[in-house]
Amino acid sequence: MDNQETPETSRHNKKEPILENRRNMTHPARTSDPPFSLVQRAQEIEKADEVVQSHVHGKLDVIARQIRTLQEEAKDIIGRAERDMELHRIKCNFEKKPGMALYLYQKSNGDKHFSILSPAEWGASLPHEFLGGYRLAADGSFEDLEEDEDSGG
Repeated sequence: MDNQETPETSRHNKKEPILENRRNMTHPARTSDPPFSLVQRAQEIEKADEVVQSHVHGKLDVIARQIRTLQEEAKDIIGRAERDMELHRIKCNFEKKPGMALYLYQKSNGDKHFSILSPAEWGASLPHEFLGGYRLAADGSFEDLEEDEDSGG
């Protein structure tokens, strides 16, 4: 029974030990194999570490840029929301409807109010300081008329 050959032992030279995978070994498998250079192995490991670190740093840089972009976008959204809330609190003697152009004026006493008349429509008889024009969007936000006109809308 001891002399029965398994597929592993039939291919194997009985004078050498069975090795699973010589490539993963850190030292020569047989005396006839060329010796491994420890310096060469250390250089390979160092180079691999540098490549991995460079790759990781590159990915982290991309994420950092995305975070900065998202932070800027969040600040812009918050700023616009604060502006929109402030504009909704300004005195208006008519019903504001989505799509309507609204013109913001300030009286000499500091009071602000909306009008449906643009500075051009007032002409030379402009009674108050013009602060800006807005279009009320369906979502209740205000779009600057200057931006709207610049984009062709």
